[in-house]
Amino acid sequence: MKRLTRLAAAALFALPAGLATADQGVTDTEILLGEVEPLTGPPGLLGVAHNLGVKLALAEVNAAGGIGGRQLKLIAEDDGYVTSRTIQSLRKLIGVDKVFALTSLSGSGQALAALPIIKQAGIPAMVPIGPLPPLYEQPNDNIFVVGQSYTEGMHQLALYLAKEFPGKKWGVILQDDDYGKALAEGIEQAKAEAEINVVFETKYARGQKDFASEMLRVKDAGVEVLIAGGIISENIAMVKEAEKLGISPAIATFWPGRVPEVLKAIGPASDGLYGVDYVAPIQSDAGKAFVELAKKYLSEEEVARVNRYTMTGYASTKTLIEAMKGCADDLTWKCTIEKLQTNPPVETGVMAPIGFGADNRFSNSPVTIMRAHYDTLSYTPVE
Repeated sequence: MKRLTRLAAAALFALPAGLATADQGVTDTEILLGEVEPLTGPPGLLGVAHNLGVKLALAEVNAAGGIGGRQLKLIAEDDGYVTSRTIQSLRKLIGVDKVFALTSLSGSGQALAALPIIKQAGIPAMVPIGPLPPLYEQPNDNIFVVGQSYTEGMHQLALYLAKEFPGKKWGVILQDDDYGKALAEGIEQAKAEAEINVVFETKYARGQKDFASEMLRVKDAGVEVLIAGGIISENIAMVKEAEKLGISPAIATFWPGRVPEVLKAIGPASDGLYGVDYVAPIQSDAGKAFVELAKKYLSEEEVARVNRYTMTGYASTKTLIEAMKGCADDLTWKCTIEKLQTNPPVETGVMAPIGFGADNRFSNSPVTIMRAHYDTLSYTPVE
């Protein structure tokens, strides 16, 4: 039985020989790109926003004549944030649709699971969602990770909170998976550099909806600084439960939930939430300029769904496009990968310039600590 299971797993990850080639997805008139992300369910709030960023980058270059006269086209697959569907979708995109490059491998756990098939295929792949260290610490020739690691982001956030609230009691609630583990590592790094007194910590299973018990224990422990390490619905539930219990610790959330919809769902209690990110807030000058750009190419309904993931999707895809432009006369995987690692850092307007190197497949983007404002459903950097 175990042998059958291993064989089934191998078949799931294996890419049939001969189906992936370095010049696939390119015709005289078109270049085909592909991506996988959750487009339905609660995580769809993030996946749809990312997809809009990719569409925006493609629309912008297509309006300027495309790449070597070729128009860019995107095939987006919905994995529902389910890893087995991620793998199936990637095999379809590479082996059946024969896309030239990939603009997303879905979330962090999904990208890690997909690593074998992407490495085997050799296709250029951007990872702008969930940049976990295992995706880049041992650089893979064809995989380029954009952003900052969850670990370093939490490290910097925890250091700021330790300085802002010296001697306070901390509580930590993290998701029981790779995402939560990465945040925990960031907190441990901060503890080695600053005085952080954690009096309560616990983990929860992905998809948990009720946090009444956890937040009651936060209250009983006298927590004054709370790391709410959820994504969307979990952070909403934690903050609303704190409000219900009449407690008001300084609450810090992370960038997967740094979207207007979360602040709106929480209500006034979201005012003052701490966050961290490597892309510009929507209400900043850079954010406003980005929204104006989006209005040129996206529908009114689509513009209303723009958030930080639209920015990361746009920035990552723009970086890929710049590399492909440098290969317009001979558009192959080899040339595109070479340009990605040798091009000067690409200015995207929404985050620090994105660049890589011969032995570097991680943009290592600097982060900024922010605070939420419920009245504008936005964040601004702390002073």
